[in-house]
Amino acid sequence: MNEAQAPNRCRIVLIAPEGGTPEAFEARLRKAIAGGDIASLILPANGMDEATFQAFAQRVVPVAQAAGIAVIIAEDTRIAGRVRADGLHLDGTREALEEAIDNYQPKMMVGVGGAKTRDEALELGEARPDYIFFGRFGYDTKPEPHNRNLSLGAWWAEMIEIPCIVMAGSDIASVEAVGATGAEFVALSSAVFGDGVDPEEAIRRANAILDETAPRFEE
Repeated sequence: MNEAQAPNRCRIVLIAPEGGTPEAFEARLRKAIAGGDIASLILPANGMDEATFQAFAQRVVPVAQAAGIAVIIAEDTRIAGRVRADGLHLDGTREALEEAIDNYQPKMMVGVGGAKTRDEALELGEARPDYIFFGRFGYDTKPEPHNRNLSLGAWWAEMIEIPCIVMAGSDIASVEAVGATGAEFVALSSAVFGDGVDPEEAIRRANAILDETAPRFEE
């Protein structure tokens, strides 16, 4: 995650939504960047074939990295290497996670999602990923965060040193509930990139809410 001049509280991770052209997403991302602090950007394939996904990533990655935003490619190790991404995100087994960590750390960060219970999260955590993600891409369809994700995030943030990302809801105000868990990062997608949303204003408001309400971390 980008740590340069980072605020000492929960920070924003953006997740690219499904649909749209690389050009359209780049324009929306640039607006989001103008809104303020963003730690990182996760790029899922979202149903794209390999060539399309690579072209999408090649367009987006330099824009984000130029703004100090770490870019994480979901699932595709080859594309992550080709576009010189900062990280790789996996939703899978501990075995697959350990293999990725062995092959790619410390050249790039390796994070993981998919845990739905504490036991599953602990199993993945034993592999020592760079972060764990609570939520599912594309499922931020309700205004508020999912209660299970909030509960897992609060428990993990209190008990485990590995950073966690918790998926927010479709309402930008939901960052407050995520920040209150003590999670290091809040993931936003439809709340920033949804239809009729101004990404710049959404990021500006999210950071203002986190500045006002999120607990500060120990130095």
